[in-house]
Amino acid sequence: MKKTPNALDELQLIAWLLEGDVSIQYQVHRDLLATEKSHLRERIATAGWGAQFLSFRNKEGHWGQRFYQPKWISTHYTILDLKNLAISPKNEEIRQSLSQVIQKLKGPDGGIFPIGTEKKSDVCVNGMFLNYASYFWTMEDDLKSIVDFLLSVHMKDGGFNCNSNGIGAIHSSMHSTISVIEGILEYAKNGYRYRLEELQEAEDRSRKFLLQHRLFRSDRTGKIIDKKMIMLSYPSRWRYDILRALDYFQFAGINYDPRMRDAIDMVKKKRRKDNKWPVQAKHPGQTHFDMEKTGGPSRWNTLRALRVLKHFGETE
Repeated sequence: MKKTPNALDELQLIAWLLEGDVSIQYQVHRDLLATEKSHLRERIATAGWGAQFLSFRNKEGHWGQRFYQPKWISTHYTILDLKNLAISPKNEEIRQSLSQVIQKLKGPDGGIFPIGTEKKSDVCVNGMFLNYASYFWTMEDDLKSIVDFLLSVHMKDGGFNCNSNGIGAIHSSMHSTISVIEGILEYAKNGYRYRLEELQEAEDRSRKFLLQHRLFRSDRTGKIIDKKMIMLSYPSRWRYDILRALDYFQFAGINYDPRMRDAIDMVKKKRRKDNKWPVQAKHPGQTHFDMEKTGGPSRWNTLRALRVLKHFGETE
């Protein structure tokens, strides 16, 4: 029988987290200890993972070969990684790169990075773009066409699907939905107002879509949709998983819903004997560097699990 963590265990766990990268330190203070350490946030750009990511920016102002290639070292995924580190939104290098993307890569449908002969934008990419572009305080006028695009592809069942404006889709995707609602949440948190009420209505319907599936189960059979959805990975990239979903609900300030029960219990069961959470899987593709090793204890997943359990009152 697994030992229940006590107060001493939790203190030791916090101490272990605070031995990690400066981005982990900053978020531990912010999310678990309720203290804002602005000096730690400023160091993210000059030390550890943040400085490493920034060092790969080329003289043209981008990462990788282009906006989306190759995965996961492109401009798109590198800026997403930097946002998730909680680097300062005032970072001028990142803001300059975003400005270039907006100027050069908008398509006829208003979205970023149009693809294919018909030049259609990808729903997932634009959800993620709205996420980090809002975080780095992109001008609202530059985001309006992206907002218009995302609202135009909102599906009747409540969520989003990256195939809806391409090969077609009749059912929303968990992957696309989480990417878009993370973007809407960041947009709202940063004070943007354009079509905000419509966006938040779409976000609310999308949350209901996820909850209808109990965050990882078929709403028809109750079976697990995809076993990868219950594997703990980080970075998430475009992929959906239960910890990413619960972390979104935590950041959104959403109260506990009984339909979250299975996912919360699943996360709790994945806690190791040393009270830490592991990295169970990684998404294949080229990386600048690996922040953590698969199979070992993960500060990222431990931090995220702890702030989720804290928010939902699940701490032992």
